[in-house]
Amino acid sequence: MDEAARIALLRHLFEAEAPGIDVGIGDDAAVLAPVDGSCHRLVWTIDEQVEAVHFRRDLLSWHDLGWRSLMAAASDVAAMGAVPWCALSAMVLPSDVDDAALEQIGLGQRDAGRILSAPVVGGNLARGGALSIATTVLGTCERPVQRSGARVGDGLWLAGKLGIARAGLEALLRAEPEGAALAPALAAWRTPRALIAEGCAMAPCAHAAIDVSDGLACDVGHIAQASGVAIVLDEEALLADSTLCEAARALRESALDLALFGGEDYALVAASCVDVPGFRCIGTVRAGSGLVMRGPTGERAIEPIGFDHFRVKPGVTDRRPEASRSSGDRG
Repeated sequence: MDEAARIALLRHLFEAEAPGIDVGIGDDAAVLAPVDGSCHRLVWTIDEQVEAVHFRRDLLSWHDLGWRSLMAAASDVAAMGAVPWCALSAMVLPSDVDDAALEQIGLGQRDAGRILSAPVVGGNLARGGALSIATTVLGTCERPVQRSGARVGDGLWLAGKLGIARAGLEALLRAEPEGAALAPALAAWRTPRALIAEGCAMAPCAHAAIDVSDGLACDVGHIAQASGVAIVLDEEALLADSTLCEAARALRESALDLALFGGEDYALVAASCVDVPGFRCIGTVRAGSGLVMRGPTGERAIEPIGFDHFRVKPGVTDRRPEASRSSGDRG
């Protein structure tokens, strides 16, 4: 089974009538109803960074690893339109991760938590064969934005950049010189930022939202499937980012492929019938199903695929499957 099928299996096993659960398995985060009479919901998510799947030690610092672990989890909270409150961190440490490395990981988590006003308040340490960090982030919101509310006629809106993090990873894997064209890409992969303010801005007007962690095509596909609609992406809008196009040219890669299938951008995508503050329009929602790309030569279907822990052999270089590459502009 692929990742989606395994999630569906677990959802079937764990789904139950439980008091106080507004949103369970299947969205960016779970949502718990208030118990004190307030109008705020508790938004709760967990994310894991596993060595040789999500990162390689030679590509980033220990501080970067700690930072990434917390920011990646917080991005799921942002996608629900919530504000982070606090975090828990559970680490599995091999014997070759010494005290100095642990301190740097902790400092990275602390610094990310300070930026987000969401300190690490607890967790767990264990010895194991592979380095991994599981980060739980709790947040609050009045109205959680789910994946399932997109409506025919909505625009599809983007905050943040697409494909830049993948370009940074490619540059590191190839040991490319760190020139001006690739500097933003390297920073995007090593030290991503969860878009909390943007998530709060879109919450009052968004019908559906998701963060882009596994690639735009894959993640927007989740909105289309959960909402029972078709989503049309605008090729020209996706290629309007000069930072992406410059990085793609430096790597001799397709800018469109990087945007569609790159992953780990932690950008936010929202479906809304009105302009979303701080977002730009990259598509529309219409009746039907699946994903469509609208370009200079017309429309073509896109497979809603991206990184999948179980469809491809795990490895930090597997974020963009070869089979999903389009024939679009090469930057």
